[in-house]
Amino acid sequence: MASIIKRDNQFFAEVAALLSEARGSAYRAVNSVMVETYWNIGQRIVEREQQGNPRADYGENLIENRFRYLTGIFGKGFSEANLQNMRKFYITFPEFPTHCVGNLSWTNIRTIMRLDDPKERNYYMQESTNENWSSRLLERNIKSGYYRRLLSTQKATPVETHIPATVNSAENFIKDPYVLEFLDVPEDLTNKETLLESALISNLQKFLLELGKGFSFIARQQRISTETDHFYLDIVFYNYLLKCFVIIDLKTTRLTHADLGQMDMYVRMFDQLKRSNDDNPTIGIILCTDKSETIAKYSILKESKQIFASKYKTILPTEEELANIIARENDKLQTIRH
Repeated sequence: MASIIKRDNQFFAEVAALLSEARGSAYRAVNSVMVETYWNIGQRIVEREQQGNPRADYGENLIENRFRYLTGIFGKGFSEANLQNMRKFYITFPEFPTHCVGNLSWTNIRTIMRLDDPKERNYYMQESTNENWSSRLLERNIKSGYYRRLLSTQKATPVETHIPATVNSAENFIKDPYVLEFLDVPEDLTNKETLLESALISNLQKFLLELGKGFSFIARQQRISTETDHFYLDIVFYNYLLKCFVIIDLKTTRLTHADLGQMDMYVRMFDQLKRSNDDNPTIGIILCTDKSETIAKYSILKESKQIFASKYKTILPTEEELANIIARENDKLQTIRH
C-alpha cells in the first residue's frame, strides 16, 4: 500500500511539474507575441499615421480616435494611455529589443521607458530579463537608484556602455550606499547593532536581493577561533559568482580606523582557517552610517581588493538625496584615485 501511495505521489508531482512548465512556456509565448505586437502598433502610429514625427504632442487627436475604435473591438487593453505607451515604446526603442521578448512583461517595459538615460534603461532591461524581476522589485530598484549606486563604486567601467561590468571582480558587486528601507527600524540605530542584525536576518530574502547577484546566506554570528581567542562575525555569505566568502560587519556609527583593522583581521583569519583551496580570497564589507574622505584616502580601503566600506540607509532616499550621496561618493573615489 505504501509503495502505491509513493508511486501515485510521484506521478502527481511529475504531472504538476509538466503542467507548470507548459503554462510558463505558454505565458512566455503569449507575452512575446503581445510585446512585439505593441511595438509594431507603436511603429505604425509614428511612421504611418504621424509620418515619422516622434513628437509626443503630434497626432493626439489621432490616438484619441483610434483608441475609441480599438477599445470598442478589443477592450481596455487598447485604451488611450496604452496606445500612448505603445507609441513611446517604439520611440524609445527604434530597434525592437529582441533580448526582452518572452521574458519581460509589458508592465516592466512601461516602467523602464520612464527612464531618460538609455544606458540605465538598457541595464534594467537586461537585469529584469536575466534575473526575472517582478514589477514590484523593478520599481523598488529604480526608486532606490540600484543602477547608479552600483555604477558609482566601479573602478573600471566599459566606456562604450557605462553598464556595470559583469567581470567577476569584487568592486563590481559592491554598492554605495546600500538601501535597507525594508527593515522597518529607526533611522538612528546608534549602539543598536543587534537590532540591525536581527532585522536583516528577518528580511533575509530582501537583503539578498539588495546585495545583488550570486549571494547565498551561510551564517549569523559565525565563530572563528584561534588557539587563544574566539571571534564572532556578524553575517557571512558565499558568492558563487565571485567564488568566495563575504563577511559583513555591521556598524551603527561612522566608520573608524579600528573598524577597518578589525575587518582586516577577520578577513585574514577567515582566509587561513575557513577558506578552501577552491575559494578565492575572502571579501569583507563594513556597513556603516558614514565614512570620512580621510579614512577612504589614507587607509587600507584605498588599495585593498578584499575590504570595502559602504554606507547604508534605512529609509528610501529621495531622488535628490540619492543623487547627492552618489555625487559625494564619486568625488571621494576621484580623490582616492589621484
